[in-house]
Amino acid sequence: MNVAIQGFHYGDEWIPFSRRDSKSAAQKVVIKVKPDCTVDVLAPAESSDQEVLKAVRKRGRWVYEQLRDFRQQLEHITPRSYVSGESHYYLGKQYVLKVEVNPHLPRSAKLLRGQIQVSVRENEPERVKLALEEFYKARAKELFQKRLDAVLEQALWVDQRPPIRVLTMQTQWGSCSPKGRITLNPLLVKAPRECIDYVILHELCHIAEHNHSERFYRLMGQVMPNWEAVKQRLDYMAGRIFNG
Repeated sequence: MNVAIQGFHYGDEWIPFSRRDSKSAAQKVVIKVKPDCTVDVLAPAESSDQEVLKAVRKRGRWVYEQLRDFRQQLEHITPRSYVSGESHYYLGKQYVLKVEVNPHLPRSAKLLRGQIQVSVRENEPERVKLALEEFYKARAKELFQKRLDAVLEQALWVDQRPPIRVLTMQTQWGSCSPKGRITLNPLLVKAPRECIDYVILHELCHIAEHNHSERFYRLMGQVMPNWEAVKQRLDYMAGRIFNG
C-alpha cells in the first residue's frame, strides 16, 4: 500500500496526515484520527493530492477537534506505577488494584470484591504489569467468544462461525482477514460490553464487505443502529485504555 505524508494548516496549527490508497469501491476519502494523535487518510488511488487535500481541509475542524480531545485525554493520563491503590479498567468500570507478594505462589490476577488482586513473587512493577496483561488476555479469550455468539445471529450474511484470534495491537481494536478470521485486541476487554459488540459487529460486516463502502455502513446501521454513538464512546476511552 502506498503511503504519502501531506498536511494542512488549521488556524495556526500544522496538521500532518498519512495518505494511503484505498481499495474500496466507494470513491470517497476516509479520515481516521487515532488515539496517539496521528491522522490517516484513505483515498482512491486515482485521486490527486490536491483532491485529497481539499477533502481533508473540508473536515479540518472535525480533525482539529478530534486531535484536541485525544490530547486532553493524554494530558490527564498518569503513567502507571503498578502499585496497590491504582485504578484499572475492566468492562468499562474502574477497579482498584491490590498487589500481594508471595514468593511461594505463581504469578496470578483475579477479580475479587471489587478489586483486581494480583499475586507476584517479588514486588516489581514489570511483574505486576505482566500479571495484568495475562489477566486481560485470558478474560478476553473467554468473553470475546461469548459476545460473538451473542451478536452472530444478527449477521445473517455469515454462513459459519468465524474463528477469533486475540492479539495485542498498538492502535487497532480489531481486523478481519480476507478469509474471515477475526482478530481482536485483548485491551478491548477494558471497554464496556456494548463497545466490544460494536467492534465484533464491525468485523463481521467486513466478512460481507471488506472495505468501508456504502454497503458496509448500511450493514452496520442494520445490526447496530446506534453504532456511531458507541464508536464515539469507545474513541473517548481509547487514550485511557491504550495507555493504562
